[in-house]
Amino acid sequence: MIHLRPLAASLFAILTITSCGGNPPQSKTQSNTESNQPVRVGTIPKTPPPAVVAESVLVVDLKSGRNLYAKNADSVRAVASTQKIITALCILDAGNIDKTVVIQSTDTACEPTKLYLKPGEKYTRRQLLQVLMVKSANDVARALARDVGGSQQGFASLMNRKCAQLGMRNSHFKNPHGLTEPGQYSTARDMSIAARVAYRSPLLRSYFATKSFVFTYNSGRTRTIENTNKLLKKLPYVDGMKTGTTNASGRCLISTGSLNGRSVVCVVFKSNTPNIWSDSEKLMRWALERPVAN
Repeated sequence: MIHLRPLAASLFAILTITSCGGNPPQSKTQSNTESNQPVRVGTIPKTPPPAVVAESVLVVDLKSGRNLYAKNADSVRAVASTQKIITALCILDAGNIDKTVVIQSTDTACEPTKLYLKPGEKYTRRQLLQVLMVKSANDVARALARDVGGSQQGFASLMNRKCAQLGMRNSHFKNPHGLTEPGQYSTARDMSIAARVAYRSPLLRSYFATKSFVFTYNSGRTRTIENTNKLLKKLPYVDGMKTGTTNASGRCLISTGSLNGRSVVCVVFKSNTPNIWSDSEKLMRWALERPVAN
């Protein structure tokens, strides 16, 4: 005799588990980009990976999390403004994305990339977060960090707590913008973890893919904000993610792209000015420009 009540309870539990948490549903943009053809998600390309100048590299299948290619992926190093991905995740965790942020004089105490905000100006977290992801302005990072964390140090604690939560075991951050500080570091592997989480946010993904937009200051003055990621304009299937550069980190780029039913994140650290874009482009083409069945 079949006992229906226990069976029904089991089915309810399964449905409850599968309906909670996990990745949000794919956006229409993703659905259009990815065909309905069967693919081998996470398969490693049959051709060998290209030679690159970058000292640390990791190419990861976004869906399965499988590593397609690694080069010194666990080497600890400065990662410059790519750590703003963690900053963005902490901003989203705080909620109230349309809260007004009043700019203070301490927010402007940074160089070199700035939006040139003025004390007393008011913007929403949403407005500032878009500039942070597209233009990588350091004064914007400081303003958001102070607003969410109470201070730069308080926000750094939130960043490190987020890293622990995500399983980023070889990262430690001391500021929200990525300018060099002793004791601040991460790895290609850890930042690939952050990138995969950020990619699941429709809001962040839309910012990562923005090539340019017009920002309006409180005074009414406007400024066209151009994305620092040149790969967005070079490869049509690239849709993000974040650049970074300091003397300590070299040229860095975390890029994402989708083609033929596959999506990858490509982390390239410690390249140089002549090669950062070619390094990333070669890895993207290697990972994505292959037949669907391969």
